[in-house]
Amino acid sequence: MAENEGPVTVDDLPMTFQVKYLGQSDARGLWGIKHTRKPVDLMVAAAKALPPGQILPIVKLTVTVDGVHLESVNHGKQDDFEHMSVLFNIESISYGVQDLVYTRVFSMIIVKDNAHVKGFNPFECHAFVCESRNAARRLTYSLAAAFQDYSRRVKEMQATSELDERPSMKKRFAIDLRSPEEIEADLETEA
Repeated sequence: MAENEGPVTVDDLPMTFQVKYLGQSDARGLWGIKHTRKPVDLMVAAAKALPPGQILPIVKLTVTVDGVHLESVNHGKQDDFEHMSVLFNIESISYGVQDLVYTRVFSMIIVKDNAHVKGFNPFECHAFVCESRNAARRLTYSLAAAFQDYSRRVKEMQATSELDERPSMKKRFAIDLRSPEEIEADLETEA
């Protein structure tokens, strides 16, 4: 299913991908390829520098309307890496994109809980190597569908709670659905 082309809708969710986890690195902003490029370069360089025989953790990445769930895939080698099970709530994901240099890499920016603490960087870039360029694209489309559903839910809540005293759930997020070639062309015209 990950190789399918075309749009992904909320009805297609959840969608699961088996990916290699490149890791996480601080990002300098909320959204935009300019904030994922350097972290992805650093993580790819670190992965290429791994000692012989050491591999990146393989994780099951599932995109749902509630967010992105990561769970380690253990093939009987418990000493390769620790078990991981993490859910990034849709509210904490601000950006997702297929990388323009490493087109099999999908990255996303997470807004950490410590965003209110002075002196701490609230933005974290997580990156994953997909089985193919098309799988990275499909993963990007999946997150876009989750964002669309979240946006719809926020609008419904705002419409039904306008007189309510609860704080607004306004949220900014972005997904870059342009191909790596289109992103590269736009970056060249900005320079």
